[in-house]
Amino acid sequence: MEYSTFGRHVVIDTWGVEVELLNNIEFLKEHMVQAAEECGATVLSVQEKQFDPQGVTILVMLSESHISIHTYPEKQFAAIDCYTCGVTVDPEKAINYLVSKLNPEQVHSKKIIRGLGELGVETPNIKNAQVTTC
Repeated sequence: MEYSTFGRHVVIDTWGVEVELLNNIEFLKEHMVQAAEECGATVLSVQEKQFDPQGVTILVMLSESHISIHTYPEKQFAAIDCYTCGVTVDPEKAINYLVSKLNPEQVHSKKIIRGLGELGVETPNIKNAQVTTC
């Protein structure tokens, strides 16, 4: 079997997210695992860290790569990314699911095409009325 190096890496910065959501590790963990399922990925493990006095980092390791979030509740900000290898798992579906749960006021986004040589940069289709691109 020949393996492809092709992958898509969707990265977003979200602003204007409710502080309570960004500091709720159980809420975030549940929805990150659900985001993986929504895009057809296979979850291998979940690592999380609740920071004191606030903030969360969660890494969902996928058979196809990863989904991560780093939150800064004091700024109403979260940095989220989803990288998937191959063509069967769509990282935009995972990101759109998370955006629908966090309901940010603003989203800045890029999709990086990887594994084909020179990196390609595209604008992903993020479904949110307040989305802007970097």
